[in-house]
Amino acid sequence: MLLLPDLLTASAALGVATGATYATTLLTVVLVSVVSRNPTRRRDARATLTILVRRRPPR
Repeated sequence: MLLLPDLLTASAALGVATGATYATTLLTVVLVSVVSRNPTRRRDARATLTILVRRRPPR
């Protein structure tokens, strides 16, 4: 039974790390889409952002 708390702690840490990585990726793409001077790069960044924050239809 001692394994369960360790497993929950590791799972929570992995969830936090994954969320932080996703947030950092989104922030980077948003900054590129806003700050970039090259219109092609801005368009690509906006397309990537659309893919990353796409909502799935409810089941």
